[in-house]
Amino acid sequence: MTPAPNSHVTETAQAQGTPAKGKVWQMTATEWLICALACVGFAFDTYTLLVLTLIVRPALTEMLPASVGPTVFNQWVGILFYVPAIAGGIFGLLGGYLIDLLGRRRILMWSILLYGVCTFGTAYVTSPGQFLLLRCGTFIGVSVEFVAATAWLAELFTHREQREAIIGYTQAFASTGGLLISAAYYLAVTYSQRLPLIHGTHEAWRYTAMSGLMPAIPLIVLRPFLPESPIWKRKKAEGTLQRPSFAELFRPAFRKTALITCLMMACSYGGSFGMLQHFARIIPGTPGVRVLPVAAQEQRVGALQGVQEMGGLAGRFLMAFLAVHILSRRRLLRLFQIPALVLIPLVMFLPAMRDQDMSTAGIFALGLLTVAQFSFWGNYLPLVYPTYLRGTGEAFAANIGGRMLGTSAALLVTSIVQFMPGGSASRQLGYAAGIVGLLSYIVGFVASFWLPEPSLEATPD
Repeated sequence: MTPAPNSHVTETAQAQGTPAKGKVWQMTATEWLICALACVGFAFDTYTLLVLTLIVRPALTEMLPASVGPTVFNQWVGILFYVPAIAGGIFGLLGGYLIDLLGRRRILMWSILLYGVCTFGTAYVTSPGQFLLLRCGTFIGVSVEFVAATAWLAELFTHREQREAIIGYTQAFASTGGLLISAAYYLAVTYSQRLPLIHGTHEAWRYTAMSGLMPAIPLIVLRPFLPESPIWKRKKAEGTLQRPSFAELFRPAFRKTALITCLMMACSYGGSFGMLQHFARIIPGTPGVRVLPVAAQEQRVGALQGVQEMGGLAGRFLMAFLAVHILSRRRLLRLFQIPALVLIPLVMFLPAMRDQDMSTAGIFALGLLTVAQFSFWGNYLPLVYPTYLRGTGEAFAANIGGRMLGTSAALLVTSIVQFMPGGSASRQLGYAAGIVGLLSYIVGFVASFWLPEPSLEATPD
């Protein structure tokens, strides 16, 4: 793939009312509106995904019979994490194709509505099966939205410094979604008795799920003011937009890029789903928390989830800053991979071995190093595919690699946890999550030596 020459970058920038390289960037009201919507979309991507991390334990405790043992309970946890990811991967890949076929903005809007409505509906489920069905809808919406948003932004802001900064900093708001869901869960636990009954109870997890509808509100208001990608729209009008094709990804020009990015996104998601998202179930069994009343335990879980998300937020901002200043994508990614290879044994294995509380600083650091990688892929993937294949290529890496393969790490953890040492469920889970997280980082680091270095100056046409 040969990117467009620098002269085209200048022409595109001038056509969009943005200055060429070396000048001060002045954004229009519409461009600020685009960035605001992207921030909302990225924030609630994370919000609706992480709600499961916080509510899966109390939800299954309520819906499963009291006689169900830990094996069946863990099986349902794994199913709720992994089966929706499979649905998200399959339909997200189709969504990537539709993004290239029908346009970025249209698919972006419908994907946000889908995950907002499905998360809200989760508040009213009465069985694990209903819970699973709506989680599939949520995951499909999130899987499509990420691809649509990054492709949209990369084509609206084509100059390197501006593009890297805008995609990076808007993605940073994904971690504010983690903070918001932590705060929402904390408030729901604290004030649930004052809220209206749902199915005759005041279960905090149900009120937390209801809040997932919030991104639909600004979406409905702002939709008429949002433009379509000018590159995609121009090519579509001229009749020069090639039809997207999954087979195109496996031709010589794109095969290496498709396979390596798929594997490495699987590793990035494996670090999150195989390690970070199990913290909420490890923490209640640690010495300083298990002696507390149930409500206080849940508040502690919410607080430490907030610490993790603060780390993720810091990591995304750090990635956004470094993406502008470090040209080598391999070097940029390794700045986050290598420290994690050292920290995972210290943060995960030592507390499990000694039956100690997890380090708050360690939770923050692992959140920073792991979550930052999601922003890396949002910046990287739009640069390695041309316009007609951008949504399809991104969807293959993000949904087949990340959503389907990467999230299987959650199922792997729940499958091996019974074979771990430690004597208690919390310590066994610490070992299992640590092993899967470390393995994900090792494979990702090795694969980074084959990661293609894109041309960074222009968004490929």
